[in-house]
Parts: sequence; structure tokens; C-alpha cells
Amino acid sequence: MGVTDKGKQKKTFKRENQNSFERGNGKISNQTINKSRDKKLKAKLNKVNDNYKEFVNHAAAANEYLLQENQGLIEAENELEKTFKLTQEEIYKSVDKTTQLKAINLKLNEFGPYSVNFNQTGTHMLLLGKKGGHIASMDWRKGELRFELNVNETINCGTYLQNEQYVAVAQRQRVYIYDHEGVELHRMKQHVDVHNMNFMPYHYLLATSGGTGFLKYQDVSTGTMVAELRTKMGPTKCQAYNPYNAVMHLGHSNGQVTLWAPNMSTPLVKLLSGRAGITDLAIDRSGKYMATTSLDKTLKIWDVRMFKELHTLENLPSVGTNLEISDTGLLAMGRGPHVTLWKDCFKTNKMAKPVFGGGANFNAHRNTPYMTHLFPGNKIENMKFVPFEDLLSVGHQSGIQNLIVPGAGEANYDALEANPFETAKQRQEQEVRGLMYKIPSDSISLDPNVIGTVNKTATNSRLETKDLTMMGLNNEDKREKKLPEIRPDVKAKNSGLRGFLRKKTKNIIDDRKVKVQQALEKEKSERNRQQRVKNGEISEDYRDEVDTALSRFS
Repeated sequence: MGVTDKGKQKKTFKRENQNSFERGNGKISNQTINKSRDKKLKAKLNKVNDNYKEFVNHAAAANEYLLQENQGLIEAENELEKTFKLTQEEIYKSVDKTTQLKAINLKLNEFGPYSVNFNQTGTHMLLLGKKGGHIASMDWRKGELRFELNVNETINCGTYLQNEQYVAVAQRQRVYIYDHEGVELHRMKQHVDVHNMNFMPYHYLLATSGGTGFLKYQDVSTGTMVAELRTKMGPTKCQAYNPYNAVMHLGHSNGQVTLWAPNMSTPLVKLLSGRAGITDLAIDRSGKYMATTSLDKTLKIWDVRMFKELHTLENLPSVGTNLEISDTGLLAMGRGPHVTLWKDCFKTNKMAKPVFGGGANFNAHRNTPYMTHLFPGNKIENMKFVPFEDLLSVGHQSGIQNLIVPGAGEANYDALEANPFETAKQRQEQEVRGLMYKIPSDSISLDPNVIGTVNKTATNSRLETKDLTMMGLNNEDKREKKLPEIRPDVKAKNSGLRGFLRKKTKNIIDDRKVKVQQALEKEKSERNRQQRVKNGEISEDYRDEVDTALSRFS
């Protein structure tokens, strides 16, 4: 930040990392400012722009000077050396003692296969034994077990809710919620045959899908069912949550990926991602890129902003069944007992396409795997990157193991967002703050920047007819121009009096026909008078009621 001579405006120098701190449309365009004819308004808008630039520059400078930690990746000494040849044993011997203690290996042979999940701060691990009904929650860094129980039925999936105090588990038929001591709090009867589950922390919504073909949103703060959406595509194979716009991505057996929001009964987008069923999908932290695997042995990487395919890796050695993306952009794929990781695979150049090493057309500049690992005789059930740690936790047939993956964790995290070192008091305050700032579910859309903008649609097109009628009663001009025409309640043309007059005796005039004509004219005049009274053209007189009562003697 440089300052010129006294009385002159400050000069702001743009930094290299400044673009990452520019959020939304904070800057007002010069075209918008020049449209204003008011000098005071122009001065205020220019001041807002200057304050915004100064704030962004200060934030970038603080990040550059104070947060100098970067992700540490494995680097090869020359082009011919490949990092995927390093084994976990060699990496384990090279790291510090603290990292060695985090590389836990739990051998659980009785209730497998096991799946694993973590809370937002990454301090607690949820263990789920699929066949034996084994549920356990633990502080894996300290080695302290929070609770452990056996439900004696099949477990499909599970997740932590707003913090480690509450756990949602999808069992054989229903979804259950347990507290931090393993006590059953709720049984959610509306969620049947659930195989996929995600918690949306900013909306306090639990999204589930599975064998029924329905996507259901449950508000865990109020207990109400927000939406039940029928996909009409059979059982849902996989599900992923986009943290950028809170849109849910579902993978189906026909090779399509659909994007859903709770305020729409139809998918926002339908994307054909494979020639066979989708086995798994993953979305990066920025919400810009998506990776999918299908039964046709393909791995595809998509740009979600344009719904454009970036890279395609065909003819995999076996079908990819698990995908996971770290906070730093590492892509992990599980296929059978094999785990393969790539880095820099979300770039647009051709050399960023993920490939396997070796082959006839060897090129040292290709994006070969970053790391690989094999679990002999153990099929991988699921994988999760540990938040803020260089670890990949893998659940397999015989237990759970943490793989050391240098460069997988975010070095500079926001403690106000998710603090891995938070105390009990801070956890309580964070929960209250999250409930206060909970985002409504009907605000979910593909473009989150729409929230807060001005809707230029006319008011008349957004209001119903009854609302326009109420507005017109208070404003006579609007009623005459905008409101639909008011039709009086008149009798049909096929009334009894008209039917008598339409008989074939047209030329015969008798006393009965004269009385019928007089009664018909009187009814017509009475309807016209009532309509004029209703419109306020004349006032109703009490003598009208007297005339009506004495008319029988006329």
C-alpha cells in the first residue's frame, strides 16, 4: 500500500493472491456509477468502491505475511522418478512422530466391511460396521471412545450432524439419530431404505436417498420434512453435496447425474456422464469440478460451471467404486483393493489428464498417479480425507486404516468456520450462531449470487388474482386498469321465465304471458340496481325494502 503526496488519493497495488479474496459482486462497476446524475450518490459509490479495494488488499497482505504455510507435496528429484512408487512404509519412516501416531490401523474382522466418516472439524471419527450393526464414535487423535453399540441389523451409511454430539445412521429400514452417549433420540419413519446421506451445515438439512428413488430433505433443527422429491429413475446409486451452491448431485443406474434443489420438483440439470450406471461421484471444495465413475470402466472429470467434460480416462483396469477429493485438489479413486491418487487433474491442459504409469507411449510430463496403495484381499468400502490433515482414511473389509498423503490437508484454515481445536464453549456458541444464521431451504439455486439481487419482474406477474383484487379495492385507478373484469352473479338464460316465453305460442297474448314479461323485466332491473349499488354508483335506500315487501299486493 503506497501513499502519494498530501491531499492526493492513495494508490493500491494489486497482489498476486488478491483474486481469492474478492467475493461475489462487491465491486460496483464504473458504468453503474456513471449512470447516476446525482453527484452525492456518485461520491458515495466511489467511496464504497475504495473501501472494498482497501479491504481486499489488506486481507491479501495479511495472508501473504502471516500465513506462510503451504501444502507439502512429495517431489521427485528428476523426471524419471515417480512418486507413486513410494510405499506407506517408506513414508511412515520419513515423517515426524506426531504424524506417525495419526496413521492408525484398526483391525476389525468381526463386523466388516467398515465405512468411516468425520465431523466438520475432523476431530471425531464415525465407524460403521455394515453387516454386524457396529456403531462407534471416537476422538481418534486422543484415542478416546465416545460411545459404542451394536444394533444387530444392517447399516447402510451414517454421518455427523451439526457437530459430534449428534449422529444420524441409516439402518436396514429406518434412519435413527443418536447422541454422543449412544442414546437413541429419534427414529425417522419417513426415510425408508436409505443408502446415501449428506448433512448440509448451512441449511441444517439432512438429505437422504436410496432404494425408493426419492430424495428427501429433513430439517434437523425443527424436525419438519422440507421436501420429498421423486427422481423417477429408480434406486439412487450415489449422492454428493456441492458446498458452493448447496445443490445435491445424484448418480443413477442409467448413466445420468441429476442436480436437485428442495424447492424444485424436477431436476435442475440432467447430465449424461456414462454409458452405464454411475458408481460414485465427488465434488471439490470450490464446487467447480466434479468427478464420476461408471460401470463402463471410465473416470470423467467435469466443469460444473459449464457442464463441460474436461478429461476422460477410459478402460480402467477395473470398475472404480469410490471417489474422494481433498481440500487441496487431490483426487482419490478406489477400485477393488486398490487406491490411486492424482494431483493437478482439474487443470484444462491436456497433460493434466489423469493416466496410469508406464505403457508404450511413455511421456515424463503426463499426469501419472501421485500415490498408490494396495489392501491385499480387502475390498474398499469407502474413503474420506481427514479435514485439515494429510491423511486419507479408508474403510475396508477388515477395518480402517489412515494413509499418509502429503499435501492432502489445508494448511491455512478459517477457525471461525471450522476449528479443530475448539473448546466445549466454542462448540456451543458455534451451534447457536449456526441456528441464527441458518439459510432458508427455498433459497438454494444453481447460482447463489442471485440471493440479494433485485428481481426486475413486474409485481403484477408475481401476484395472484385475489391479491390484485385486494390491492384494487384500496386503489380505484389500479382496479379500473389492472384488475380483471367483475362479472355479476346472474341467472342462466335457461331460467323458467325465459323458457315459458320461448314456447311456440309466440303470437298469443294472455294475462299469464303479460305477468311473466313484467316479472322478467323487474328481475332485470333489480339486478342492474344491485350491481350499481355494489359499484358505489348509487346508495341503497330503506324504501327499496318497503317496496319489495308490498309488491305482493300489486
